[in-house]
Amino acid sequence: MTEGSRHVPCVGGILHRGLAELLLIERATDPGRGRWSLPGGRVEPGESDVEALVREMAEETGLVVAVGRHAGTVDIGRYRVADYFCTAVGGTLAAGDDAADARYVGAAEFAALPLVEDLADTLRSWSALPPEWPPARERQ
Repeated sequence: MTEGSRHVPCVGGILHRGLAELLLIERATDPGRGRWSLPGGRVEPGESDVEALVREMAEETGLVVAVGRHAGTVDIGRYRVADYFCTAVGGTLAAGDDAADARYVGAAEFAALPLVEDLADTLRSWSALPPEWPPARERQ
């Protein structure tokens, strides 16, 4: 828990492939089992957000990432998740750790998947969806 807070500190990675795909994982554990989300997880004691995100991305997706700018932070129950843009710099995409699946998705698949609550709206509000995706009103 963070000092002065009841929230568990967590991180998530926003990783685009090209201009039209976003990396998602299918959660194998609760919260959100069976739903699709950004890869990430808890910040361990003594870790920085960057260290935690590099570790979590490798564990859940097999990818080595460089962590970029902070996109935003959300509270999900007792978890406070700081999400960062990432760039893949190595590794091979494969689901691992608590991910049942990991894959890049385009706009149509993103709209059809069972996502964790508020993911689409949150990413839209942060301008964090891939640049070539149509605006929300065109996807309906």
